[in-house]
Amino acid sequence: QVHLVESGGGVVQAGGSLRLSCAISGSTFLVYTMGWFRQAPGKEREYVAAMHWGVGNTYYAGSVKGRFTISRDNAENTVYLQMNSLKFEDTAIYYCAAASTFTIAQKSYEYWGQGTQVTVSS
Repeated sequence: QVHLVESGGGVVQAGGSLRLSCAISGSTFLVYTMGWFRQAPGKEREYVAAMHWGVGNTYYAGSVKGRFTISRDNAENTVYLQMNSLKFEDTAIYYCAAASTFTIAQKSYEYWGQGTQVTVSS
């Protein structure tokens, strides 16, 4: 089993920055891809970013590319989402997730965190 806990959410002014963290514990050998997803009120959850856990290649949704960066610490027990140039439209609950395959399809992710709220004011 893989356990994920997000932190770092909060309220930030448009144009500002925020860094989310996701602590990973449990059976980490099961993780092939780490992803970040978000869900705004009344909307479907959407893909934000992903990282191939083995080689570190990163992937981004077009709406955040150039503004957000997914990364991990050297111990590989924490994944981050650095969010710069935040827009009001980025307001959502952000979730980290783990998949046992290489994928960006959210339905393929088996393990999910509880989510952390990000609110961008304008």
